[in-house]
Amino acid sequence: MKDRRIIVALLLPSLVGIMLFLIFPVVQLVLPVIFGVKSNETYFSFLKATYNQQIIFRTIGIAFVTTLGLLVLAFPFAFWIAHQRMKVRKLLSLVILFPMLTNAVVRNFAWILILGRNGLVNTLLMDLHIVHQPVRILYTNTAIVIGLIYLFFPVMVTMLIDPIVSLDQSIDEAAAMSGAGPLTRFFKITLPQLTTSLLTGSILVFAGAMTAYTTPQLLGGNSSLVLSTLLYQQSMTLGDWRAASIVALTLILIALASLSITKVITKRISGGNEV
Repeated sequence: MKDRRIIVALLLPSLVGIMLFLIFPVVQLVLPVIFGVKSNETYFSFLKATYNQQIIFRTIGIAFVTTLGLLVLAFPFAFWIAHQRMKVRKLLSLVILFPMLTNAVVRNFAWILILGRNGLVNTLLMDLHIVHQPVRILYTNTAIVIGLIYLFFPVMVTMLIDPIVSLDQSIDEAAAMSGAGPLTRFFKITLPQLTTSLLTGSILVFAGAMTAYTTPQLLGGNSSLVLSTLLYQQSMTLGDWRAASIVALTLILIALASLSITKVITKRISGGNEV
């Protein structure tokens, strides 16, 4: 009993901090939308507006493409790192995490120089005579996806390295001795063991891409608004806190829906593996 009181006393400051700085602001933001005057009409009118629908679908599309791109790019890289020697693996892991120590604004300004009209990409394309005039990359959805992939690449790789290292190699060796080819072993043995880690990394990246602000603001600008930049515009620029609350609630609902879908998929896959 005494130990339990000590544990509660130690946890109490953290719980109070979470309530004050995490839960209370969200509740304060959402309540005006739920219990406000004509709140349902306001919310549904927001969803019915074509302009807002475009922003919602753009946000979901960018987050989905970013997640898919990271799965394609990060998985082979993590697989390669996981098969290096311990010292090399630790060094490469530090190199991957190093960009995260740089301020996000600085990193995005670097991408502005790279993707701009006279940037490195357009200069290279014109020097190779692939295009005859600069291509508009900056302030498009493509620029946002590139920036988000660069932003979350270390997260996805780091999440996959340890599960790949922990793979049961004996199963793969037994399958190889039975005559299974590399592709068969990868899709039938290796990939099912990593499905949970891939889904966990995907939901973290998807949620992060949905709510990211700095990258869409600097690389997308006003021509490619997403929900996070629309939230800032409604609250800080226009001072319309009810509209900002609606945008925030939409973001929360989409994040919760994607998390629920991922949990269902993970449970089904885990159940299938156990049978």
